[in-house]
Order: sequence, then C-alpha cells, then structure tokens
Amino acid sequence: MRSSSRTLLIPGIVSLACVLIFCAGPSGDHEWRAGAAAICITPEKPIWMAGYAARTQPSQGVALDLYAKALALQDRRGRRMVILTSDLLGFPAELTEAIAKKISARHGLQRDEILFTFSHTHGGPAIRNSLSIMYATNEQQSADIEAYAEGLQPRYVELVGQALAAMRPVQLSFGRGQADFGVNRRLLQEQGYVIGVNPQGPVDHSVPVLKIVNEQGTLTALLFGYTCHNTTLQGNNYLIHGDYAGVAQKDLQEKFPGAVALFMNGFAGDTNPHPRGTLELAQQHGLSLSAAVQAVLSRPLQSLHGRLKSHIRYAELPLSTPPTRQELLEKKQDPNKYVRAHAEQLLALLDKKGKLDPTYHYPIQTIQVGDSLLIVALAGEVLVDYALRLQKEIEQPGRLWTVGYSNDVFAYVPSRRVLEEGGYEAKDSMIYYGWWPWSLEMEEVLMKSIHRGIRQVR
Repeated sequence: MRSSSRTLLIPGIVSLACVLIFCAGPSGDHEWRAGAAAICITPEKPIWMAGYAARTQPSQGVALDLYAKALALQDRRGRRMVILTSDLLGFPAELTEAIAKKISARHGLQRDEILFTFSHTHGGPAIRNSLSIMYATNEQQSADIEAYAEGLQPRYVELVGQALAAMRPVQLSFGRGQADFGVNRRLLQEQGYVIGVNPQGPVDHSVPVLKIVNEQGTLTALLFGYTCHNTTLQGNNYLIHGDYAGVAQKDLQEKFPGAVALFMNGFAGDTNPHPRGTLELAQQHGLSLSAAVQAVLSRPLQSLHGRLKSHIRYAELPLSTPPTRQELLEKKQDPNKYVRAHAEQLLALLDKKGKLDPTYHYPIQTIQVGDSLLIVALAGEVLVDYALRLQKEIEQPGRLWTVGYSNDVFAYVPSRRVLEEGGYEAKDSMIYYGWWPWSLEMEEVLMKSIHRGIRQVR
C-alpha cells in the first residue's frame, strides 16, 4: 500500500513535504516486520549549499529533490531498529543527539536502536555548526541555515513514527553487487598528495543490498549502499541535487513502484566519482548504481534469519598535541583566511573551556540483522582503508556492510598510512572542520573499539 500527503515543514525555509509510506502486508506471526517512510526535505528558498568553499552565493534552484527516509525493522522477539537516511552532507553530533532524544521520548527507542546516516551530497543545504569556516554567509543566510536545521528536527520524529506505524510482516534477504565509477582521489605529485584521480589507489566497489518483500513477494523497500563521495557536482553547481545517490534512489523507486529505496554511503573519504562535473554525469553514475542494485535483486539472495541486535559505544580517539595559544595567535596573522578563521575558532574554544581536548568522543554503532548481515556504522568521513582492513580481520567478511557518515559528520577519519602521507584528508581538511591533526595511534584505538562493538552483537 502506498499513501502520500503534503505538509508544510516551516514557512519560508523548507518546502512542502511529500510523505511516502509503505505497509508491507497484513499482520501475523512472522520472523521479521518492517515499515518505511520518506519526506521531502528540499529547501523552499535559496540557501547556502554544503561542502565547497568555492561557492559565493546561495542555491539558485532545484534540479532534484532531497529526501529523509526511515526504515523500521523488528524481529520476532519485538526488538526494534530504525535506520534514518538523508540526502544531506551530514549532521554534527549535537544535532543527531538532539533528534535522537526526541525520538526516544516519543517512540520509546533506545539510542543504539536509532542509526543516522547521510549520503554526503554536496548539492544540499549547509548544516549549522558544520564546516562553517568554509561559508561566506551573511547574517540572514546564517539564520536560514539555523532555521532549516530547527525545522528538520520535528519532521524526523514524525518520520520515525510513520515508519514504525507501517511495520508489517516481511522477508529479509541480503546480496551484493558491484559498481565501478568510484576511484581513489589521493594522487601523489611533486608537492605531495593532492585530490585527483588515482586508478591504482584502494577502493571498495561493492554494492550491498537489503531486500524487503511482503507476504505476496512484492518488493516494498530496499536498502543499498556504495562507497563514493557524492561529489559528481562540484563547487560551480548552485542547484539543489542529491547527486548520484539521489538519482539512483529515484530510478529504483520508478522501477519498483510503491517501494522505498534508501541509500547508505560507505567509507568514502578518499573516493570520488569519475568522471565528474556535470548533471549528466551525476545522472549517468546514479543510473549505473541503480542498474547494479537491480542486478542484485534479479539473483537469488541470502535469506536473513535470527535476531536483531544493536550496540553503540564511544571511543576516545587521540588527536595530536593541541596547538598552543601562542601558535594560534601567530596563525591569526596568516595570509590564508581559512587558517585565520580556524585559529580564531580554536582560541574562542580555548577561552571557553580553558583547554583543547586531547581526544574526540567518537560513536561506533554495530547492528546484526539475523545471522548473515553485520553493519558497522562509523562517524565522520572514514577512509576506505578501514573497510579493507575490517574485511580481512572479521569472520565471514561477506556479511560485512561498512557505513560511513553516520551519527556525527565532524571530520575526516584517515588511516595511519594516510596520516603519514599527508594531504587534504590527513591535515588540511581539519582546518575547515575546526580541529587539528589526529595522533598516529588513532587507527589502532579505533579498530580495537570497532571489534569490541562487533563482539557485543554476536
């Protein structure tokens, strides 16, 4: 069953919401129950866009609507889980935690039963307190960004309620395909590592797919992923657009009317689409990913049986030695405006707290769906080295689904190899995010905590 309604989110800031809900079929005593819902979160008025420092003005139109979606799952014991996906760059922890508390209060879900993930499109609106150093916004533009984030909060609470209310008996199955437009972007040149095209660099081309069908065998929802930045459209684009992930979701929903398609990005911190730069290429990559998902759906998949388990833990990831006040005062004179703004931000934090914290409180979420699917969801812009290492270190690597941009999109999360090599992902990006480089010991601290989280859901 498919129903829709249109509801105003907040006047003048957020567009009318298109609400899509599926009910998977009549109720009964089944192993799994599921429900999904979606709302349109396209800004109604021009708003500063996220992800590129090169932009000089707000958005100039809409080429593809943006959506927030929810998939609710429940096992035979009544254990529930809600996965929230969004066509946005990502929320900082303060925003996801505020929304999670409201969801818990309204719907009785524990924090570990709520997963926030983001496609990391660079064609969506800027989010408050995230990469703000990048954006040359005036007072009104900053107010619009704040109002957009505020307007989203109650909508996510309602979205979860719609997905939970839509839960009906289903069958779950899992499979994996491939898409090949993602390419490693760390290119070594004379001046060091730069963002380019490195066909020899590490990548993860897998396309994991969770298929959800009702009692009649009809596809009612699908959750799929890929590991690649949503940056086909670059800083010269001023049209709201979900990039390749938005195109893929739209195409899948057109191919399977009544189904809700949800996308989760992987550990894509050092992977870009190739080629890139135009709306036509975003369409091309999106249709390529959709075709890869459809190929998976056309084959026999692994049925999922067993329990739903979830766990969230926090690792204290070590940063390198913080800059001193004197070093920050010197950087306030730097000719680079972003370095100056970064120094001012850290000085303000130093004045407020009296010190700069030596670690970052980092969320790690693990989810076991039956006996054949393990989701490891990490915060930030995680680099692909972590996915490849996890595949080597866990039992049954074929069941692993690595998801980045989850719960807290606050910085890049590079491997030790990349920290030693340097470049944007290792050092320069930390200026825009408001931090300083990680300690070389960070990878081992993180990996140990990931494995502890995995053990909690076995």
